[in-house]
Amino acid sequence: MPVIDARHLTAISETALLTLHQRATEAARADGVIDDPMAIALRDSLGYDYHHFGRTHQATALRALAFDIASRRYLDMHPRAIVVALAEGLQTSFWRLDNGQINWLSVDLEPIVQLRQELLPSSDRLQHLAQSVLDHSWMDRVDATDGVLITAEGLFQYLERDAVFDLIATCAERFPGGRLIFDSVPRFLSTYSQRRGIRLSRQYTAPPMPFSFTAAQYDELRAIPGVRGVYEIEMPTGRGIFLARTASFVYRSRRLERFRAPTNVVEFG
Repeated sequence: MPVIDARHLTAISETALLTLHQRATEAARADGVIDDPMAIALRDSLGYDYHHFGRTHQATALRALAFDIASRRYLDMHPRAIVVALAEGLQTSFWRLDNGQINWLSVDLEPIVQLRQELLPSSDRLQHLAQSVLDHSWMDRVDATDGVLITAEGLFQYLERDAVFDLIATCAERFPGGRLIFDSVPRFLSTYSQRRGIRLSRQYTAPPMPFSFTAAQYDELRAIPGVRGVYEIEMPTGRGIFLARTASFVYRSRRLERFRAPTNVVEFG
């Protein structure tokens, strides 16, 4: 891959570089929790000072694994489905999930789409659409005949609540039988990010996250017409005994629902 300058990415788009770096660093470890050689190659093909982001951790890779688990459960039942990846940034999920039959529509802003098309392998089953996910016209490009899986990884927390719920409601109306996977953050983290910012290093502070949502609020989604079911995906086992035991406790306790950052699955009826 050629080396392409990525310093033009800013604000929320820059988080695509952050999550790519986190995932690729984890994948490069001998004991890494994720197998993602495409992420390593993509990171190394971009001209960017990743030390700008500070220390790495395995949480981003574990989130990607949770999305993979939830996606495969749907694709096992609908192997020819179309996957719509909303604002997927520099994710490499297509290559981890590809069963040789799925179709993939990646919807993102022009700078991200340009990088993806320049640096990632092409496929006649992988299409890109350069526009905001809040422009619902992307739905007109979706052939739902064989099933629809919509993913929003690392997206909704950066949007306003009304925009998120309007998008979910429109998807529920347009894609009965489909499924949506999204992650979210608890209220305390959202509030902290807006008041003080989440400083990852001396050089980098993550963008504010106005939208918070946890498993304790699932009734709000169940009230949307066309939503058949809502549930949380379990957190994959991380590296290290302490982390594994702690995460298992946190993600199994109903009393801690409002404090954790869940991966959520919404089924459309």
